[in-house]
Amino acid sequence: MKLLTCEKTGDGIAEVTVEVSPEEFESAVSSAFVKNRKRLSVPGFRKGKAPRKTIERVYGLTVFHSDAIESLLPDALRFAIDSSDLKVIGRPQVMDFDVNEESGGAEVSIKVSIYPEVTLGEYKGISAVKPSAQVLDSEIDYELGAIRNRNARIEIVDRPAKDADIVIIDFDGFIDGAPFEGGKATNYELVLGSGSFIPGFEKKILGMVVGEQRSIELTFPEDYDEKFAGKPVVFDVKLNEVKEKLLPELDDEFAVDVSEFDTLDEYKNSIREKLEKNKQEDVDAAFENALMDEIVDSMQADVPDIMIEEQMDSAVNGFTRQISSYGMDPASYLQMMDITPEMFRERMLERSERQVRITLALEKIAELEAFEVSEDEVEAEYSKAAEQNGMEIEKLRETVSKETIINEIKIRRAAEFVIDNAVVKAPDEEPTEKT
Repeated sequence: MKLLTCEKTGDGIAEVTVEVSPEEFESAVSSAFVKNRKRLSVPGFRKGKAPRKTIERVYGLTVFHSDAIESLLPDALRFAIDSSDLKVIGRPQVMDFDVNEESGGAEVSIKVSIYPEVTLGEYKGISAVKPSAQVLDSEIDYELGAIRNRNARIEIVDRPAKDADIVIIDFDGFIDGAPFEGGKATNYELVLGSGSFIPGFEKKILGMVVGEQRSIELTFPEDYDEKFAGKPVVFDVKLNEVKEKLLPELDDEFAVDVSEFDTLDEYKNSIREKLEKNKQEDVDAAFENALMDEIVDSMQADVPDIMIEEQMDSAVNGFTRQISSYGMDPASYLQMMDITPEMFRERMLERSERQVRITLALEKIAELEAFEVSEDEVEAEYSKAAEQNGMEIEKLRETVSKETIINEIKIRRAAEFVIDNAVVKAPDEEPTEKT
């Protein structure tokens, strides 16, 4: 074989033309004849017994060319890659195939997606804002408030309804004196002050006592459902029951009841430690993402669509596994969220492209910094991955190549290199206590 042309057309695509010698093409045609002669019927011959030239005379000279070129493609592609130093991804696409009747040879033109050539901007000493990971007292109070709510007692009370009460009501709604769909309910449970109903509804129930009935006149907001937006409405409401949420006292006894700690101070400290750990992880992730954004924005690379498609496939498969692990059907979940599979993939497009570009950038950094990975590091990575996935190491080796492991280690090291060499910019404002 002989490489005739190799042209990069942009967008991660290259077109390669390879010349197949007459001897190579004749050998491929002979093999195709042996493979296919039994399925071709020729008058006067039993199946599989007709000579090649007779079959070609009946069916045409090109009858075996398609199978011949298909058998030649793997060798032609390997030759094209070896001869042109292309790093090919995905499946090649045959653009053209031409047989030279005089020489008996052939030319094959192939379109391939190639691994992008990456040109980076600056990646050492770049800067990004890193927010404070300080945990405020108000955040601990908020966490404690949520825990108190989860451990609250609900009691029926005999008094007028007040804010934060849970009320059980019947209501009938009327627009222009006529009932409307969705405007009627019996024994409906409502938390006053939750904002579950249109503005003004819950406030006008305050002060009602069990058995009392009220007519509440309101107007639907202008940004409400277009069928009701801006229309006056009357609700006839009857109060059936009033319940009060009784929060436990914040004391040592509460700490003992809800945790493994003996005092409230110890429990608060444990909450602070947990929040600090979570916030530090979030801050570190946000800082890394900001640095990656800066690197990706300044890099140049023609990323072929197939790389983004593969990343989207990986993201969709990850989503499917995650939802399935919760015992839910992914298709039903998307339907419940009013999202079609096509819409979901479309939403994953930008994120997938960014992830591909980040990976390409980190691979380039690892190359420029000449990172080396030892055998001990590879073995440690295999052991860690096998433990995480509940697999034997030898089974893992069969599915994950050593080259993949080395590449993952280099990418991780490149990200750490960027972070370690980055300049931290303080946020404009320090966090302040909030109610």
